Amino acid sequence: MTNTETLFSVANKTAVITGGTGVLGGAMAHGLADANANVVILGRKKEVGNALVSAITARGKKALFVQADVLKADELAAANEKILSTFGAVDILINAAGGNLPGAIITPDQNFFDLNIQEFEKVVDLNLTGTVLPTKIFCADMAKRKAGVIINIASMASYRPITRVVGYSAAKSAVNNFTEWLAVEMAKKFGEGIRVNAIAPGFFLTEQNRNLLTNSDGSYTARGEAAIKQTPYGRFGKPDELIGTLLWLCSDASKFVTGVTVPVDGGFTVFCGV
Repeated sequence: MTNTETLFSVANKTAVITGGTGVLGGAMAHGLADANANVVILGRKKEVGNALVSAITARGKKALFVQADVLKADELAAANEKILSTFGAVDILINAAGGNLPGAIITPDQNFFDLNIQEFEKVVDLNLTGTVLPTKIFCADMAKRKAGVIINIASMASYRPITRVVGYSAAKSAVNNFTEWLAVEMAKKFGEGIRVNAIAPGFFLTEQNRNLLTNSDGSYTARGEAAIKQTPYGRFGKPDELIGTLLWLCSDASKFVTGVTVPVDGGFTVFCGV
């Protein structure tokens, strides 16, 4: 008989969150800490990371900040050693690092031939390689133990390309594909103890997209209005609205779920607008 009181538990599990200093990554860190997981925030912004740790530990929860770049294997390997020496294992990896660059965006007065290919490559690297490389390093121990959870952060752009953000759309669709591929690879090679899934946030305001979606007075830009119009809930998501899905995917509540991308989007993906 299932014990529903412990079904969603992540207590004493160690969760590494890449991009943990971002708006969504930070919300996930707080959510997992409140569920009594050991939270490791990995990112480049030391001051932000340390402030997050202070806020979490002030509530009596366990948290650690480790500075590392998701595109630098040596920094990730050193971070992995530090995490293993501190907590003994990585039970959960959340690949939340990602983002965009102006040169990989086609503005309304440009067309495809204005694309800055170097910026495009950087965006693909950050979002795709920045998911693959941490997984390769942090999850090697999972493979040895044949146990662990990997959660990638996909996007609405994983389902269909979003206008203007050509590099981001290409990369996030690849993250979705990688999630499915890795789920099969892990299950076939290391057994059912390792699950690989993804969360696809709808439109949430972050530091990276705020200027694209809102004006300085807080009103919506034309792009922001278009996003809201396509969202049946009629608003942007709130970062803590990702936590329920996150805890489900991190816990035994989803132990027979692998290879899926779960949209948390207020209905964006199912609305055709007619």
